[in-house]
This record gives sequence, C-alpha cells and structure tokens, in this order.
Amino acid sequence: MKKLFRKLHLWLSVPFGVVITLICFSGAMLVFEREIVQWSNPQLYQVQSVSSRALPMDEIMARAQNALPGDVKIQGVTIYPDPSRTYQISLSKPHKASLFIDQYTGEVKGIYTRHTFFSTMFRLHRWLLGSRPEGDGIFWGKIVVGTSTLLFAIILISGVAIWWPRSVKGLKNSLRINFNRGFRIMLHGLHVAGGIYTLLLLLVMALTGLTWSFGWYRTAFYQAFGVESQQHSGRSRANQTPKNANYENWQKVYENLAASNPGNISITINDGSASVSNNHYGNTRGSDRYKFDPISGEIIENTPYSKQLKSSKMRGWIYSTHTGTFGGISTRILWFLGALLGASLPITGYYLWIKRMLITSKKLSHKNHNKFT
Repeated sequence: MKKLFRKLHLWLSVPFGVVITLICFSGAMLVFEREIVQWSNPQLYQVQSVSSRALPMDEIMARAQNALPGDVKIQGVTIYPDPSRTYQISLSKPHKASLFIDQYTGEVKGIYTRHTFFSTMFRLHRWLLGSRPEGDGIFWGKIVVGTSTLLFAIILISGVAIWWPRSVKGLKNSLRINFNRGFRIMLHGLHVAGGIYTLLLLLVMALTGLTWSFGWYRTAFYQAFGVESQQHSGRSRANQTPKNANYENWQKVYENLAASNPGNISITINDGSASVSNNHYGNTRGSDRYKFDPISGEIIENTPYSKQLKSSKMRGWIYSTHTGTFGGISTRILWFLGALLGASLPITGYYLWIKRMLITSKKLSHKNHNKFT
C-alpha cells in the first residue's frame, strides 16, 4: 500500500510542485501586508497632533472630494477609536484605493493604492498572475490554482501514509531534523518532519482556500457545516458610490454608533448603511450591521452579528481561518511559518527525487559496467 501512495505522491508532486510552491510563498507574503503597509507609510495613518474635537463630517468630506479627480467619488469612511488614527475614506477607483485625511485639520495625508508587490502576490496566490476573462471565458489561472490546491491536499495525505512509522522509535526518528549529517539528510528531515509538523495547518489552508476556486466545492463545504451556500454578489452596497450623500447625517450616525459601541475596532459608514467591527467573535470580518435613513440620519434597522445569515458568517470564518487572523498575532505568525514551510516542501522534494534518480542511474551504470568487464 505504501508503494502505491509513494507513486501517487510522486506523480502529483512533480508536475504541480512548482505551482504549489508559488501559491504557498505568495500566501505567506500576504499575511502581514497590513502591518508592513502601515509601518512603511506612517504619514498616512497618523495625525500630527490630536485635538479635542474632529472637524464636522461634511467639511472633511468636502476637503477630501476637492483633492480627488472629478471621476473619482467617495464611497464611504472608516473611523477608528484611536484618536491619533486618520480617517480612511474609500474611493470608487482604483480598486481598494483609500484617501487618508487628518480629521482635526482637514489635511489630506495622501492616497494609498495597493503596492505593486502585494498586488502581484495576491494575483499569484489566487490566479497565478492570470486575469479574469471577459464574458464566459475560462479563467485558467483560477482553475490551475484550484486544481493544484486540491492535489496539494491529496499529496499531503499520501505523504502521511508514506511516513507512518511502525514503532515509537521510528516515530521519534522521523520527527527529527539532523543538521550535522550532511546536506541530503538535513533536507530529507526538513521534507519529512517539516511536512508532518505543518500538515494540519496546510490542510486547513488548502481546504478553506478551495472555496474561492470551485463553486461545487464551496457548496459541499458549506453543507458539511450545515450551512446553505448562497451566491455572493461582488458588488455590495458598501461598494456602490453614494449619490448626493448627506454627510451631516453620516456624522450623526457615527456619533450614535460610537456612543453605543465603546469597545469598537472600527466603524464604517456608507450611504444608508454602516457596520461596526467589535472583534468579539474570532471572525475578524464579523460586524454588526445597520441601516439608516439618508435623509434624517436615524437608525432604522440593526442586524447584530448573532442574527446574521449563517452563510455570511461562514464566509468570514473561512477567510479568518484561511489567513490565520482568528487568533491574533500568534496564529498569524504560525500561519506565516506554515506557509513558508509549505513552499519549501516541493523544493526539498525535487532535490531528493533528482538526487535519488542520479544515485540509481549511477548504480545501474556501475552494475552494467561490471557486467561487461
């Protein structure tokens, strides 16, 4: 049986190993994107000095809009409880662009669009640098990444079947990495022990990541947890450009929500809707949602996280689990290291495979030489 699993492990790893390495490496590079961006652009995220009161919302938005080209509109604003943190205003374009403004002086600190490196890593991780085709064309990059991820899960499981020791002594030896017995022995230990140490993490990443690749898999995954999968529109209300937004009412809504949610992580307001992130759930995308009357600014509907659709919660949990954000900085470090080790497994596997073929070829050559001499 081990022989069969060994062949399966090899036949899948050789053609898809490079893609698996790229997926794991690019995923690791995205784990601390937010921290790196904030560390490298402190002028965007911090005000020069904290005042007793911020400017009125309509004045802040007027100054922000004046700093934008005519074809770029304000979509919403995110406000953090930290008084030294600038207001973050989301823009209609480019994709995921934000304008940062000092809420006390009205000074526009700058506009941030996703850095080319992180944008490249994201496209590599999700689509192998491919682009979404127009119409009903086949999205080959997405299919290749999804297929490679699915096969990666099979490779990991077959690797366990190959590794499974027959004794306690064999178990201890197989989980040890020897750094003083030569390069090949060290890499063998990194490949075998490293794969076992990161097995559960990599399986979790692969099985959750597949929900973005295949609709049939996403439906089955949701059903396994007793949740009905629903089509998620890529253009939510939060991503629509407000028309003739009354920013005075945005101010009213913010003050109302801030007063009733003193422990909030952030408050995001769009035209007619708002969300409050409290981070009480482990689901880092979980938030309480509100609707308000754009004319009066009165809250007309409140949907707390606990009463939202299970499918909506599931999407947030899948993201939080896939990225390791559910447990804070400790799980993110663990996910980062696990993804890097995952990226190294095909590399060490290629080396061991090529080395073994060379040794086998050398032995056969030596045997044939002795046979005819």
